[in-house]
Amino acid sequence: MGKYVLKRIGLAFLTTFIILSLTYILVKLLPYERPLGGDPIQIAYFDKQYNLGYVGRYEQEMPELGKLLYKSPAFHGRSNYYYQVPVLKQYVNWLKNIITRWDWGVSKTYQPNVKASTIIMKRIGYSIRLNILSSVWAVPVGLLLGIWAALKKNSITDHIISTIVMIFIAIPSFVLISFVLRIFAYNLGWLPSTWPPDTASTWTKIKGYIIPVFCLSFAPICGYCRFTRAELCEVMESEYLLLARTKGLTRRQAIVRHALKNAMVPIFPSILAEFIGILGGSMILESLYGIPGIGKLFVLSLNYKDYDILFVDMAIFTTIALLAGVVTDLSYGFIDPRIRMGAKK
Repeated sequence: MGKYVLKRIGLAFLTTFIILSLTYILVKLLPYERPLGGDPIQIAYFDKQYNLGYVGRYEQEMPELGKLLYKSPAFHGRSNYYYQVPVLKQYVNWLKNIITRWDWGVSKTYQPNVKASTIIMKRIGYSIRLNILSSVWAVPVGLLLGIWAALKKNSITDHIISTIVMIFIAIPSFVLISFVLRIFAYNLGWLPSTWPPDTASTWTKIKGYIIPVFCLSFAPICGYCRFTRAELCEVMESEYLLLARTKGLTRRQAIVRHALKNAMVPIFPSILAEFIGILGGSMILESLYGIPGIGKLFVLSLNYKDYDILFVDMAIFTTIALLAGVVTDLSYGFIDPRIRMGAKK
């Protein structure tokens, strides 16, 4: 088991490394655009890029090196000329800077010359709180609805729950938030129409979480409900549950002691996977509601062509997604001792 865990973690980090490497190389092959801002800002930016090994700095023009990225104003009769170094050399320097100094580069246009990792750390808390609250709300509600539908199988209650779930599971969160904003923010005025600023009151900040948490958790609630109903119905029709009833257990005792426990074996790992789905889906929702999280920052970094921020954001999403897959696989063995991950046949 220990070897299997180490192997899966190693493969997860190897996959992360490959994804980030391909992303870096492909992005760096795109046409280069100069950063926005005046000469002092651009000089500071290109000097930082030179120190990191991403551009070359020369005291005279070097046409053989390719396209000139920037020419600084003449100071004491001398100008500096900045040229981009080969992509593979940039890639090697990028890896060296991350490993030795944990330096992911600086922002080019979004917050010029501010470290990309610093910008990410200021925003990641918003996304973490939002996704944790969504999961805390979605998991119990979805499980309870699924259990209720399974216990009332083929009744009017089951049909109503299943129909509502089938209708609303197809609605994306960014479409749902448009209707919710129209009704509860603009028409009724009960909730804020955008993310409250840091200077807002505590009550306003609390209300600011209601719309995004509801919209992010709506699809997972429907997914948990369907999955729980299907698994519980299958378990309730099994032979061992019939045997438990014949031994004298009531229907409630058989369900609580045996059916729910066995139905949770495939359900619990899906909860971990669904959390990652919420995290990825919050990119568009954060942009629509103005939430200053890393999901919105990912979109902004693409619009601003601020690739150093994009790489850090991509690293976070990729690492979390792959590690969640590892945790999902390992959770099967902890929930059901009969499952031994990595064991030989």
